[in-house]
Amino acid sequence: MRRLDLRKAQAARLNTIRDINRQIVLNYVREREPISRAEIARETDLQRSTISAIVEDLTREGLIEEVGEGESTGGRRPTLLKLRAAGPIAVGVSITPTFTTLATSDLAGRVIDQREFPTDPDKTLSQVIETVREFNLRYQGSIEGVGVSLPGLVDPSTGNALYIPYFLWRDLPVSQLISTAVGLPVVIDNDANAMALAELWFGRPEVNDARDFILVLVAEGVGTGIIFDGQVYRGQRGAAGEFGHMVIGAHAPVQCSCGSEVCWEAFSSERAAIARYRKLAKISNKNEIRFKEVVDRALGGEENATAALVETARCLGIGISNLIIGFSPEAVVVGGEIARAWPLIESALTEAIEHSVRRGLPSARILPSTLGDTPTLRGALSLVLASKFAAAFAA
Repeated sequence: MRRLDLRKAQAARLNTIRDINRQIVLNYVREREPISRAEIARETDLQRSTISAIVEDLTREGLIEEVGEGESTGGRRPTLLKLRAAGPIAVGVSITPTFTTLATSDLAGRVIDQREFPTDPDKTLSQVIETVREFNLRYQGSIEGVGVSLPGLVDPSTGNALYIPYFLWRDLPVSQLISTAVGLPVVIDNDANAMALAELWFGRPEVNDARDFILVLVAEGVGTGIIFDGQVYRGQRGAAGEFGHMVIGAHAPVQCSCGSEVCWEAFSSERAAIARYRKLAKISNKNEIRFKEVVDRALGGEENATAALVETARCLGIGISNLIIGFSPEAVVVGGEIARAWPLIESALTEAIEHSVRRGLPSARILPSTLGDTPTLRGALSLVLASKFAAAFAA
């Protein structure tokens, strides 16, 4: 049972039940489209008149639309409903240490327009503002909000970037700076949290049907997004999930972003895998190589690249086993470029987990992310889109 938090509790309004039913109908359309009013009525036991009234409201708000007729079961052919996908309503901004990507999407999360440029801590926010303005002008004000994912500690409640180690940003009011300049509401979150939100709403059924799962994002660092009871757990001031700094060994191949050589991030990040590959292949530090290239070479059969990824996966598994022991989630999702190499790393990853999780304790399904090649961008878009489908009254 969940204890009522009187600091956040609100007395039930007369239309609370209608709000709940509205979200139920909207999510049935989202997940089962195309679907008829009659099908929704059978699935939910709501009265047809209630569903018709809600569908009328959702249609007027531009969230759903009629898309023709379905097969008859003996009477009139039913009218089918789907999410309205006429144009973009959200802008997602994924800021990483190397590249910043922006995209517009429709209500279903389909990307319509996309831009990318190298990240420069001194110029990136200005470039983001300029691009959002361009999108808003192009689509004549249909954009309803902007979501921003950042690789560090942020406080979504205030919209401030508390500490982004790669850029040395501290207490920067990112939401306010962008919102004031573009005239749109802006939501920010840690990249792993945003990606976990995307998995919850737009990921594979094995993930978004789970009430409790953990997203492990392998990038320049290692971040985790925690989903408890179908919502992101952020902790005090958004600081939950900083497991990249838990100690799993000593003398890592690279330093963590905090400067340590004992953190999980120092053993399991993309940077760690690149360092291992350089050492195995005897590649000079003067020669630039990206993690994507290491994955490509491993998938192409190169032994040194494969060995570097397998050892990185083994270290990743040690950290994941700690999360499983501590939280007992239904699933753990591994995201980032490393998910492309799943056939090569799955065995090493799962063996490390099975070795560490004691017998008798429940384990978890270990799954690669299916969010595509821009998962943090999908996460940024979800910061706006999820608010359309989530129950605002669910604390």
